[in-house]
Amino acid sequence: MAVTASMVKELREMTGAGMMDCKKALSATDGDFDKAIEFLREKGLATAEKKAGRIAAEGLVATTIKDGDKVAAIVEVNAETDFVAKNEVFQEFVQAVADKALASGKNGGANGEDVQALLDDGLTEEFADKTLKIGEKLSFRRFEKAEGDCVAS
Repeated sequence: MAVTASMVKELREMTGAGMMDCKKALSATDGDFDKAIEFLREKGLATAEKKAGRIAAEGLVATTIKDGDKVAAIVEVNAETDFVAKNEVFQEFVQAVADKALASGKNGGANGEDVQALLDDGLTEEFADKTLKIGEKLSFRRFEKAEGDCVAS
C-alpha cells in the first residue's frame, strides 16, 4: 500500500512521533494505523533502552493536592536538557505523574521502591512513549506525599 503524506500527518498528530518515523511505521505495517502505533511504541521502547545510559539531570518538580488541601504529592521527573522542561508536553506529563503518585497508595521516599512500584504500575510505557515523542531520556527520580490539616504548594 502506498503511504500518503496525509496518512503520515495523521499518524504524527496521533502519536507525536517524527515524520520519518511515522512514514517508516506506516510502510512497515502496510498503512494499518493500529499496527503502526504499536510499531512506534516498540520503537519507543528500543529508543528508551538506547538512551538509558545518558544522564538526565534537568527537569521539573510538580505538585498536586486533593482532599480539601489535606493530602499532597510532589514528584521530580528529569530529562537530559533544560529545554525539555519548557516543553508543554513534558510539563503536562510531569503533572500527570504527580496525579498518579497522589492517587497511588505509595508514600514515596528516597529508597526508590515506591518509585519503581509506580513505574511498574503502567508508568514505564508512558515514559517510553514520551521518550519517543520528546526525544530525550526521561527519568522519574523521586516523590513524596504529605498529609496534614492544610498543605499548600
